[in-house]
Amino acid sequence: MKLLEGKTAVITGAARGIGAAIARKYASEGANIAVTDLVVNEAAEALIKELEGYGVKAKAYASDASNFQQTDEIVKEIMNDFGQIDVLVNNAGITKDTLLMRMTEEQWDAVITVNLKSVFNFTKAVQTVMLKQRSGSIVNMSSVVGVSGNAGQSNYSASKAGMIGFTKSVAKEIGSRGIRCNAIAPGYIETDMTAKLPEDVRKTWIQQIPLRRGGKPEDVANTAVFLASDLSSYVTGQVIHVCGGMNT
Repeated sequence: MKLLEGKTAVITGAARGIGAAIARKYASEGANIAVTDLVVNEAAEALIKELEGYGVKAKAYASDASNFQQTDEIVKEIMNDFGQIDVLVNNAGITKDTLLMRMTEEQWDAVITVNLKSVFNFTKAVQTVMLKQRSGSIVNMSSVVGVSGNAGQSNYSASKAGMIGFTKSVAKEIGSRGIRCNAIAPGYIETDMTAKLPEDVRKTWIQQIPLRRGGKPEDVANTAVFLASDLSSYVTGQVIHVCGGMNT
């Protein structure tokens, strides 16, 4: 039997990168998949067809995860379509990197709203479903910089650190109802986002990683499968670093 057979997972910001990798891995393990992103474009539609190739049900939803009302409506729509929600992966996120002295209020607000408020929105909406089911797993995508900080990323680091505090609090609130809440803290993962970094910056990062390489989205997806499955049935309130030893 596959690890996620019979489960339904909601993954935010899943049209590409780490979110798409998690969706593929979950589908390969038997989970039905609801993916959300700002728009349902060709990439999202192609992903859904790929997921359906695993023999599972999959659907994409256009939704602004930072909008409370939209999130509530989308969760209700997902419930109408799938009938259950067993796993929530809060993956939606953006960066607007710059030094604090140059950072605008808009850059700060945008990152905090998309990265952190979206986690509140979806967790609150899905929590209602999971409380009735008396089961569920919530996986929040944080970052190593949410633990260690990083120059030029005070907004991003703050949003990811906030996610960790949120994760630990939620784990304590709803653990007695059979719902687990954990966070993953990826390090340097090779995605479209990191591909935009200057080559000298990339080389510097690699030298700081004990394994001397960047991670793959699949490395994060494998950890996300563990946290969604019954293999981690006694794991909650934790932050699992997937960083090649970067934070060692």
